[in-house]
Amino acid sequence: MASTVAVVGILAASATLVAGLSAVGAAAIHSQRLAGAADSAALAAADTVTGLAAGEPCDRAADLAATAGAAVAVCDIDGFVVTVTVTARFGVFPSSATARAGPPPG
Repeated sequence: MASTVAVVGILAASATLVAGLSAVGAAAIHSQRLAGAADSAALAAADTVTGLAAGEPCDRAADLAATAGAAVAVCDIDGFVVTVTVTARFGVFPSSATARAGPPPG
């Protein structure tokens, strides 16, 4: 009987650990996808600013972010440098990522 209780306790602890680690892994994947969306949106906006693509820079960034399930919160243009912040939700938690694209400083 005592061994049954121990086995049930070990299984419950293992299940709790697996659930926790799965949530952490999902959050890490979400973070990387959001960072990729920010990078892509910033690059698209920078291409538009430099004339390599047609359109409005922040609109192109918003379109690209939307395809990744994110929304542009900030789109700042300073010369040929574009800084984009995108936001999305992970469950009930808001998350954001920022990316910069343009020529190197200097």
